[in-house]
Amino acid sequence: MFSEYSINGYWFVLLLTAIIIFYLSFEMYYHIKRIKKIKYRIHVNGTRGKSSVARLIAAGMRGGNVKTICKTTGTMARYIDLDGSEEPIIRIGRTNIIEQVKVIKKASKVNPTALVIECMAVQPLLQSLCELKLVRSTHGVLCNAREDHLDVMGPTERDVALALAGTMPVKGIFITPEKKYLSIFKKAAKDRGSEIITVDSAHIESISDAEMDNFSYLEYKENVALALMVCSRCGVNRNDALKGMWHAKPDPGALIIKTINYKGTKITFANGFAANDPLSTGQLWNKVIEKFPTIKVIGLVNCRDDRGDRSLQMAQAIIDWQKNDTLIAIGSGTDYFLKSIPKTKKINAVNGENYNVTQVLEHLRLNIKDKHVLAIGVCNIAKIGFELLNYFCAQEAVNND
Repeated sequence: MFSEYSINGYWFVLLLTAIIIFYLSFEMYYHIKRIKKIKYRIHVNGTRGKSSVARLIAAGMRGGNVKTICKTTGTMARYIDLDGSEEPIIRIGRTNIIEQVKVIKKASKVNPTALVIECMAVQPLLQSLCELKLVRSTHGVLCNAREDHLDVMGPTERDVALALAGTMPVKGIFITPEKKYLSIFKKAAKDRGSEIITVDSAHIESISDAEMDNFSYLEYKENVALALMVCSRCGVNRNDALKGMWHAKPDPGALIIKTINYKGTKITFANGFAANDPLSTGQLWNKVIEKFPTIKVIGLVNCRDDRGDRSLQMAQAIIDWQKNDTLIAIGSGTDYFLKSIPKTKKINAVNGENYNVTQVLEHLRLNIKDKHVLAIGVCNIAKIGFELLNYFCAQEAVNND
């Protein structure tokens, strides 16, 4: 028999559950109302370049005088206002997709015409949930589908593409330069009644080198072409969109190159730490070397002990990079990276697991006899990656004063 206490406890739990369900239904009702008031809802996803593309799209839209709010997740989460000013998104505890609801609630207060929002989910089910319940995009954007987060979206690159297909809009427009797994996205588009627009080589080649020179950092033509296509589908002409993009502030993970003088040694630093997957990293590495073909190259491989799969991928991919004979493994879990380098490849790899910024600089100065050294940071941007980026940005500003 149940006691009076247990019966009262049962009704309390039942009442609390009913209150929670009512509250969540109430919140979802008003969330959907807020979403529907935004004409263009642009959901950006992909393995590499999401933050950069989101920023480019938002800047291009503003160039066309479209009231646009942008939220990036990538290297450092940012809320970008109508005038392009931005503020960090402070997180307490672990990352949660409910953050998107809070961002949309905040954005709705200024009645934007467009919202550009980067997908922050990694789990395949959560990616689909973000699109179908939280964003309900009019325009889905996919930068690419490559090997990363294989522990969650894998085990293969094709599985990653299948997971990313979860953000296909319903009866919307899906824009992508992705070719390898296009059939997967076409199937998802058919299932959700959306139109697919592909960004091909002709779109990319239509962007001149002179136009790219107007960016304050090294941007990729593919990213710009993708952003231009999105802006065009939202009614912004090419020239206005491009002018807006030229004034866009780069993401902290963008390919920024800084040069300083350190105790008589000239050090040029290329920030490629945010290029997490091997293909993107290799492209970035080669792009930087093409810009500085005659300088001694040092790879700064920032490892993370909780990203062992990424270290393994980088170690195996490194054999295809140019001038990759000297590396410094920094961060945590460096042994895993060093042991994973193919034994057939003769590479001078140094374990700098306990190095701080000063120790990295001293290693470059004392062990590399050249007067000018090119240091390329790859693999992860966390901790010492950020510290190195901030140091070079600050010191270049001092040197230029």
